[in-house]
Amino acid sequence: MATVACREAILAIKPYVPGKPIEEVQRELGVKDVIKLASNENPLGPSPDAVRAIQEAAERVYLYPDGNCYYLKNALAEKLGFSPENIIVGNGTDEIIKMLAETYLNPGDEIVVAAPTFSEYEFAAQVMAGRAIKVPCRSFRHDLKAMAAHITPRTKMVFICNPNNPTGTIVGQMLLDNFLKEVPPSVLVVLDEAYADYVTAEHYPDSLAYVRYGRDNVIVLRTFSKIYGLAGLRVGFAVAVPEVIRNLNRVREPFNVNLIAQAAAIAALRDEAHYKKSREVNIEGKQYLYEQFTALGLEYVPTEANFIFVNIRQDSRTVFQELLKRGVIVRTGDIFGYDNFLRVTIGTPRQNERFIKVLREVLG
Repeated sequence: MATVACREAILAIKPYVPGKPIEEVQRELGVKDVIKLASNENPLGPSPDAVRAIQEAAERVYLYPDGNCYYLKNALAEKLGFSPENIIVGNGTDEIIKMLAETYLNPGDEIVVAAPTFSEYEFAAQVMAGRAIKVPCRSFRHDLKAMAAHITPRTKMVFICNPNNPTGTIVGQMLLDNFLKEVPPSVLVVLDEAYADYVTAEHYPDSLAYVRYGRDNVIVLRTFSKIYGLAGLRVGFAVAVPEVIRNLNRVREPFNVNLIAQAAAIAALRDEAHYKKSREVNIEGKQYLYEQFTALGLEYVPTEANFIFVNIRQDSRTVFQELLKRGVIVRTGDIFGYDNFLRVTIGTPRQNERFIKVLREVLG
């Protein structure tokens, strides 16, 4: 019996493999006490205000959500100093990345990305029969000069993950300014700032200023999944000139952000105390893990995000499995092309201490 043929372009796509869920480890290995430091989630969880908003919104789930995300867009616009026409909200920034591909890529078009970086950029290009041109990082950082040199007439977008996932490194203001001078106006520069809320470096770019002053080939992506602790609700947003937002809205699914997610995001956005506490916990945890890695003789990449890329000097998959048996979930580096690295999320003090204790046991 003949089967319906799928599009050839999607046959090269490797499905995304997320960080292992806690429930899966408990089910498969019989380990009850499990901590997850694999997916860069906020270890403090969501704002209590967001939880209350979720509970209140639950009574209204028989209604369709506001397809325009009116109140959330207005809350974001007020906080960021933009008009709502500059903002689009998505089912996580993953959806917005896919919308960008659906809006701007034709078969054979190209995007330029760093290597390693977030895999969803390449995925979105492949869905539209496009091609990702990968430019190796230098010292774990985006090589913007090399990325500019790889822009051709076929290039439609350049993705800059800043801070970069999985390395945690950033592109500074001066480097980004110089890079944008070399980018043709026909190429859209996508600045993915999922981890921007954790950055402490003074030379981190004010990327929203590009949009604020009318640069029409820059779009900035941000998310509620990280510092706001709403990863399970999937809320992301983008800021760009109105024309770019209008184009994205042409391919956006109706009711793409659910009612509960919108209510939680609005509440989370207003809870500045929880935001501040989340940053403080990350800064303290980062310093603790730096000290412990140094004591263990392990090299790591200094980070501006809520995770650390660390060289454990042996097969990360083997160490990963041993950590799992002890109830600690991290991310192996082989998926990023670094077999001897782990990417570990910065947790609470108790989680960080447990991770180091178990890592010492596994490394011997």
